[in-house]
Formats: sequence, C-alpha cells, structure tokens
Amino acid sequence: MGKIQDITGTTGVLGLIGNPVRHTMSPLIHNTISEEMGKDLRYLPFPVEEDVTAAVKGAYHLGILGLNVTVPHKTAVMGTLSEIDDAAKMIGAVNTLVRTERGYKGYNTDMPGLGRALKRRGISLKGQQVVILGAGGASRAACALALTEGAKEIYLLNRTKERAEKLAAEMTEKADALAGEKAAPGRIIPLAASEYARVPRNPSIFIQCTALGLHEGDGLLIEDDNFYHMAEYGYDLVYNPAVTPFMRKLESFMIPCDNGLTMLLYQGIIAYELWTGVSVPDELADKVLNRMERRLYGENYVLTGYMGCGKSTVGKALAEARSMAFLDTDAMIEEAEDCSIREIFEEQGEEAFRDMETEMLKRLSATAVNTVIATGGGIVLRPENRRLLKEIGQVIWLSASPEETLHRVKEDTGRPLLDSASEAELAEKIERMLRERGPAYGAAADRVIHTDGREIAEIVKLISGE
Repeated sequence: MGKIQDITGTTGVLGLIGNPVRHTMSPLIHNTISEEMGKDLRYLPFPVEEDVTAAVKGAYHLGILGLNVTVPHKTAVMGTLSEIDDAAKMIGAVNTLVRTERGYKGYNTDMPGLGRALKRRGISLKGQQVVILGAGGASRAACALALTEGAKEIYLLNRTKERAEKLAAEMTEKADALAGEKAAPGRIIPLAASEYARVPRNPSIFIQCTALGLHEGDGLLIEDDNFYHMAEYGYDLVYNPAVTPFMRKLESFMIPCDNGLTMLLYQGIIAYELWTGVSVPDELADKVLNRMERRLYGENYVLTGYMGCGKSTVGKALAEARSMAFLDTDAMIEEAEDCSIREIFEEQGEEAFRDMETEMLKRLSATAVNTVIATGGGIVLRPENRRLLKEIGQVIWLSASPEETLHRVKEDTGRPLLDSASEAELAEKIERMLRERGPAYGAAADRVIHTDGREIAEIVKLISGE
C-alpha cells in the first residue's frame, strides 16, 4: 500500500466537522496513525457553521467512514444519529461518529481519552478523593470518569456554586440512570471556589477543567498554596501553553502533573480505533505525541557534519540564542555506556557504536521537543538513521572544507577514526572520508551551511534565518 499522500479511488475518508476547524491537531493525529499503520485513509477538516443535520446526512451519503465533531455541534449532532453510546449519553455530548448500516453511531471519547491519559501516568481514580476545578463543558468528562471509575469522593469547585450544583445533579442522575438498579459508584459534592476549605485535607487527584491558562496573565481558580498541598497528582485539560499556572503551582511543591495534550491524543486514538477496529500500539502513540508537541511547543534542529565542523559549538550557541535545550548524541551514548567513544570503538567495534546511534535516534524521535541536537560524524551512513534524523527535526549539514577540517581536528586525540601516523596521512584520510560521506550528508540534509571562515554567531543567524 502506498503512503497516505497517495490518494486513490479506494482511499477512505475520515474527517472533522465544526467551526472553527482551521487550527485543529486532529489531521496530524489520524494521518500519522494511518501512514504508520499502512491504512489507506485520509483525515480532513470540514468547516460546518450551522446546519449540522445536513452535514451529517451528506457525509453519510458520500460514504465518509467516520467523523469527529467539535464545537459548536457536540450536542446538536445527537439528534441526527441512529444510536448513542452510554458514555456520550452521560456526558450529554458526542465527539465521534462511527458509520453503521443504519446511520452514524455517536460516541464521546473525551472521557476514555482522559482515562487513558491518566493510566499512561499510572493514575487510577478508583477509591480516590478527586478534586475537579471548574463546572463548564470540559468538566463533564472528568466528572463522568470519576463516577464510572469509582472515586471515593468527588469535589466539584466553581466560581459560582449554582453551576457546580447543576452539573453535579445532572451527572449523578445520568450515572444512576445508566447504572440501572445499581447505585452510582460515587457522588459529586458541589462547592463554590470560595468554599475550598471544606474539601477534606486528604491526598487527592486534582483535575483542572477551567480555561484559566489559555491567556497570558491568567491566574488560578483558587490561589491559596495550602489548598494544593493535598494534591498527589494534577492534570490540566489546557495544553497550550505547555506549562499552565496550575502546573507551575504544583511543580513548585514537587507534585507531578501534566497538561491536556495526552487527553487530546488519546481521545483521537480511541476514535481511530472505533473507526477501524485496530489497536494503536503505545510506541506509535508516543511518536504521534512527540509530533504534536513539536507542532505546538517548538521544532528541533538536528546538526550533522563531519567531525570538527562545529556541531557542538554551534549547537550550544544556537540553543542559547533560541532558548532551546541542547543534546549531543555522542555525549549521550558515553553517559549511557559509562565509557568514551574511543573505548566503545576499541572494545565493541564500530558496528556496535552505530547500533547505539540508531537506538539513540529512535529514542529522540519520540521524546525531543524544542531541542538542538548535535550528532556524530558518521551517523548519516545508515539509511535508517537518515530517515530518523528527518523525523526528529530540521536537519542542517554544517559543511567544512578538508583544509579547514584538518586545522580544527589535528590536535584532537579523542577521535578514533582519525588515528594517523602523520599530518599528511591525516589530511589524506579526512579528504577521502569527506568525499565518501558527502552523498550521505546531502541525502540527510534539509539545508547545507558552509562554515569555512564564518564566526559562530553568523552561523547561528544563518540557521535561524535571520
């Protein structure tokens, strides 16, 4: 099967309806999964301003396999469906439509998406005291999850108590109705934010569901430090910025916390699994998450080139200039192996070292965000590595002439591939290796910057496009 870019007459269509949809992350999630899993599917956003009924009927008749639904249609769309899942009934909103013979069936993947995001961190709500901040639409998934997972107590705090009371009564009633004769596995205690002192001082899982954090200068629903001391873990449904005011508060007390990007990821993954019947592996989920983080929080620069071209020096200067992290793959391997590159070459051989480089790149492809990465001189030799480098970020080949390279490295005794009896032999080796490796550097690179005669600051500006 061709890659997802190859659209044919058999390509299946998935999509998103709502307004606005221009900045959605959903195509990145679903198209990445389809490409990685070899599925001939394409996900597209469709702006729908008003007539959601006509849009859903049209989509069904056009053969669209499945749809996500976002604001403002999550509730209105329920009247167009052939069937509605229990979780969606409980939350009172649908965000995923799955094609059936009688029409689309509606699901809400926000609640299980949040559940899977917490499970990823090893967090269970069963038997826990749960504190939910905010009583808006986003709080419904958190309340539903806490009820269905059997939280011991659920404290719902909002600026206005009336709204908290309304949501608590509605969610409890729906949970009881879905449970039939069984009692709902938990109750929601509504409070005004000003009544926060009424929450028992027990270890708690905090879930922040307000919009606070979306805008510069936002504060917290509750400012009192003592209130947050009871948190064992905190999850903020806001995911941009990467670190919200709520998260900064918990981090100041060394309390683990996360933003809502993993919930966004997993609600999408669950939708994809409903549409296709496949299970998305954890390794692919990690890869998709990394791409989402890079889209939101910053891409990576990957510096390649022959030894002595200035990757580490330039990389550190670039990272400082752009407030990015800096990593060096050689240094990371030395730390992991607890020995020098020279010792690895001597004791295990070059091929073993190249294997270590490949494994390091796989790790970085799933974790590096807003980072400058300096790589070893021979990392481009493997085709798999060239693919991984491009997957990690923008690959920049720092090129230097043989003469300049010799001037920079001739006194360096830490490079096993440059061991030579004389300077003339070293010059010949450098020229030969540059000639042999040049095509691999070129194949891996998105950009080439010639470093001869250039100061570090000038190279940094060229990379930054200044």
